[in-house]
Amino acid sequence: MPPLARAGLVVGLIYVFLVGVSSLESGIKLLGADIQESLFSSVSNPLAGLFVGILGTVLVQSSSASTSVIVGLVASGVLGFEYAIPMVMGANIGTTVTNTLVSLAHLRRSVEFKRAFAAATVHDFFNVVIVAVLLPLELLTGAISSLAERITEPLVGAAGTEWKSPIKAWVKEPVGWLESLWTSLGADGNTLGALLVACGIVGVLVALAFLTKNMSRLVADRVERSLNMALGKGSGVVALVVGLLITISVQSSSITTSLLIPLSAAGVLSLRNAFPVTLGANVGTTITALLAALATSRPEALTIALVHTLFNIGGILLLYPFTVLRQIPIRGAETLARVAVSRRSLAVAYVLGMFILLPLFGVVLLR
Repeated sequence: MPPLARAGLVVGLIYVFLVGVSSLESGIKLLGADIQESLFSSVSNPLAGLFVGILGTVLVQSSSASTSVIVGLVASGVLGFEYAIPMVMGANIGTTVTNTLVSLAHLRRSVEFKRAFAAATVHDFFNVVIVAVLLPLELLTGAISSLAERITEPLVGAAGTEWKSPIKAWVKEPVGWLESLWTSLGADGNTLGALLVACGIVGVLVALAFLTKNMSRLVADRVERSLNMALGKGSGVVALVVGLLITISVQSSSITTSLLIPLSAAGVLSLRNAFPVTLGANVGTTITALLAALATSRPEALTIALVHTLFNIGGILLLYPFTVLRQIPIRGAETLARVAVSRRSLAVAYVLGMFILLPLFGVVLLR
């Protein structure tokens, strides 16, 4: 496909994504109060919300998709802002499953697997550490959400009650067409709401899947050059910025971090050089939720998207500038990789336990 045509397709997919978020918001508002309560009662516990975020992101294999859905739920008013915060933090942990799975492809070759598994799990360790520090801090002081609200306030306007979305009107009409279509087929009330929610989720997931694929092809050469530049410079800051820009370009932190795995396995990229690229990807992936917030009508949606961004930036500022703290996720990943090489079954057990069993049991037990 010619680059110009692919660029047009990308614009169209972004529009479908925004319509999906708007449909999700409208559908949730139509669901009855009893259904809303049963769907979201478990996330009133912060730890349960954290586990829901992990599990939901693992299931859709995309933190961009899961956080966009969370933004839509907050925009609909049925998911409280304070309960959404642990969920977006959980999404940060859940998204690391993709590159961890990619590293298992090197399982049969010990030296390669050790490097690949360490490069993958350093992302896990970093996200777990910053959640362990920043989630309790947020619950006790509200520091991150307060800063996000301060940033949101000038954008909301003088009234302070309605978020004047610059693109809400552009996506409202297709949602109206969907609503009219289902109504003409006899749907109403909770049924209509459920259908709009389903259409919204499908729209978000499908649009993001094709958006990621097409943007990757559109900027593939630039991504390769940027990674080479990051490797050549040897600067942590340059690598961090490159990770940020690549992730914004391809709309997927999983793609960025997964690109690092074969390079690390081959010994081309050291764990210490891969780490800042991963951190940049962590921030870059939050752009999608910010974009989703533009399709909603509540200021809380923009605020929760900003919380996600500030949380990841805060994590970098907390750990990366300090050599001793920066070594925590690196050494944790190296230790886990050494253990995994000696007993390969532990690597598989780690993936199943960390990303499926732990969050699943957590959600069930904390309901």
